[in-house]
Amino acid sequence: MKQDLVIVLAPDSFKESMTAKEVCTAMERGIKKANDKITCVHVPMADGGEGTMQSLVDATNGKVYSLEVVGPLGNMVEAQYGILGEGEVGILEMASASGIQLIPAKQRNPLLTTTYGTGQLINACLDHGVKKILIGIGGSATNDGGAGVVQALGGKLLDKQGNELGFGGGELGKLTSIDLKNFDPRLKEVVIEVACDVNNPLCGEKGASNVFGPQKGATKEMIGILDDNLKHYADIIKNQLGKDVIDVPGAGAAGGLGAGLLAFLNGTLKKGIEMVIEYTGLEEKVKDADMVWTGEGSIDYQTQYGKTPFGVAAVASKHNKPVIALAGKVGEGIDILYESGIDSIFGIMQGVTSIEEALVNGPENVEKTAENIIRLMNLL
Repeated sequence: MKQDLVIVLAPDSFKESMTAKEVCTAMERGIKKANDKITCVHVPMADGGEGTMQSLVDATNGKVYSLEVVGPLGNMVEAQYGILGEGEVGILEMASASGIQLIPAKQRNPLLTTTYGTGQLINACLDHGVKKILIGIGGSATNDGGAGVVQALGGKLLDKQGNELGFGGGELGKLTSIDLKNFDPRLKEVVIEVACDVNNPLCGEKGASNVFGPQKGATKEMIGILDDNLKHYADIIKNQLGKDVIDVPGAGAAGGLGAGLLAFLNGTLKKGIEMVIEYTGLEEKVKDADMVWTGEGSIDYQTQYGKTPFGVAAVASKHNKPVIALAGKVGEGIDILYESGIDSIFGIMQGVTSIEEALVNGPENVEKTAENIIRLMNLL
């Protein structure tokens, strides 16, 4: 084996065990134990979902900030946003401020939940003078079409008496007029890119309320109300802003936040993994490497649908670089991945253990697996 290999380490986080940066570090520890002449290039990755903000901040030597914002039920919560390395790009995950994990199961009610806190995170990014904001919109507790974001950024959504609407998707049926006179003017100078991996329209059988409402606590009756309210919301947007968002693929993401970001912030919807590949500069680093390592907590047939290892392998394949993947769990249907650029997949578990122990021992298991892979390669 060539002794002075350059290996790009481009894993996702291992959920509840390690951030992507920590996976990179564990991989390198194992690699160096077996061959200290190998050069490791760390590119912490994500697929646009949970962990994307942290991965991109880590990959660009940026900074994470904390901010107290209005949570999905109107209470105050601690949320985070990031500024990437050069200071011109802000990044946030709506779930940090408006996510379903912030509400106990028995209190979930999309008639009431708001995206207001997400708007506050956008405002915080604007305060840093950024030129672009990246927004991940997975994991929402909301069904308000992004109305809360609009309100947090200075827009007014008014009923027929001229009163501002309250929080939640249940209020949208009262909407009569949209007042954007005090909408933050800095938004006109900023590019908004949205990590969105679903194609659901805003309304209807495959829309936000019907598909995602039940997991957010919506009953069948609530779903009907929410869907009707989003239709009404879309009609008002079309009539007053001249933007038709109701059938745009992805408009139904995050309870209609996709539609709100399209209509009010001129956002562009992009696949999450493509966004991360771009902002980490993965392709340039892969070009100069000998091989690529990736991984995530679980790899199976679903990995082909926009997950990090699949995206990383696609980039590596363009440049004829071999790919090794590590996973906490290797599931069914992985043969398709061998046809898609991943050359070998390794489970990291060292033996039978509880889930709790597996999560705690994740870094050690990644390190040992990486070491063993290189020791095998040393024989070649």
